[in-house]
Amino acid sequence: MKITASNLFRWAGLAAIASGMLFIVIQLVHPLDLLGSVATTQWAIAHYVGVAMCLSGMLGITGIYARQAEAAGWPGLAGYLLVSLFYALSLAFQFAEAFISPLLVGAAPAFVEGMLGVANGHPAAINLGALPAIYALAGFGGYVLGGLLFGIATLRAGILPRWAGALLAFAAVSPPLLASLLPHPLDRIRAVPMGLALVGLGFALWSEPRAQAAKPVPGRAGSQLRSTEAE
Repeated sequence: MKITASNLFRWAGLAAIASGMLFIVIQLVHPLDLLGSVATTQWAIAHYVGVAMCLSGMLGITGIYARQAEAAGWPGLAGYLLVSLFYALSLAFQFAEAFISPLLVGAAPAFVEGMLGVANGHPAAINLGALPAIYALAGFGGYVLGGLLFGIATLRAGILPRWAGALLAFAAVSPPLLASLLPHPLDRIRAVPMGLALVGLGFALWSEPRAQAAKPVPGRAGSQLRSTEAE
């Protein structure tokens, strides 16, 4: 298979679909944020899935932005960079929770409980340095602000489904808006709209190149494009 723009968009679309679905699955399998949960198989599976979600999300969001970069303008670029920051920082936390925290349950339980507190909002009993601030940056700057800008830019661009862009913007701002109504861990249900938005955008990106390739394109360049797509 030749590497073409259409093929890259399709693979990015599949990555976005995977990221959205995995984001929802994490909420279903994630155990309670308790010290006794950290060394369990369920905890490991949840954070292995989290690592895969972040990796596929970075690929997917890049393809979504590339498809609408010109029409999305600077809000789209700012949103893309912030959402990418969310995935990058979340990847580091997911990796630590999957491979490091289980090893420290017996040797440094206070540190592990502090890490759990960063995620569930409980104050840590020890000094974790910049970790709480980095986690907050990923949550508010990357997820909330980045998702809002990217969703609005997608909605205004009109290249990918507008409903998915609107759902993405809503899902991004729902955590602070619904914080008092859905305390942790009930707040995990707020990940469902975000996951569905990513699935919708990813499916549109995956299916669009084939639809475009089927349309007649006048001129020699169009013939060459159809020939490339056919290969």
